[in-house]
Amino acid sequence: MKKFFYTVLFIFLLSILFTGAAFAQDNQPTDDEVNAVAHQLYCPVCQNTPLDVCPTEACRDWREQIRGMLAEGKTEDEILQYFVDQFGDRVLSAPPVTTKFNYIIYIVPPLIILAGAIILFRSLKEWTTPKDAATDLGEEGSEPSSQKDDYVARFEEEVKKQK
Repeated sequence: MKKFFYTVLFIFLLSILFTGAAFAQDNQPTDDEVNAVAHQLYCPVCQNTPLDVCPTEACRDWREQIRGMLAEGKTEDEILQYFVDQFGDRVLSAPPVTTKFNYIIYIVPPLIILAGAIILFRSLKEWTTPKDAATDLGEEGSEPSSQKDDYVARFEEEVKKQK
């Protein structure tokens, strides 16, 4: 019975010791939380490389800086604004829509694509229209049909002579 009591006491003391490690964990952000913010930023050193996947030492430091800012309780917007203040708008993965010029950046490319699609559609429609249908409609400058028939008849005679 004593052995059982000491075993239970030993397990109880061990459980108390290990609960201290669980309570010692502070409010550290996870890698997913850090990468969610880092994904919205580009590396200021490397071109067109998101901060969450950039392998440089500077980017590792910046991710750790983001982790520290999240642990302090700063929001994503505050962290993004900090990096914009440090490095400019070029670090953001999506440019901010703040001026009329930035609206043009979002509107003009779809308009160009739409205009190109319309031009392509009309061109394809014109290319697939048979040429005979266009001449039968009575275009200006076309030959009268009697002259065409005479020409065809003479051509057929020449072909028969050569056979």
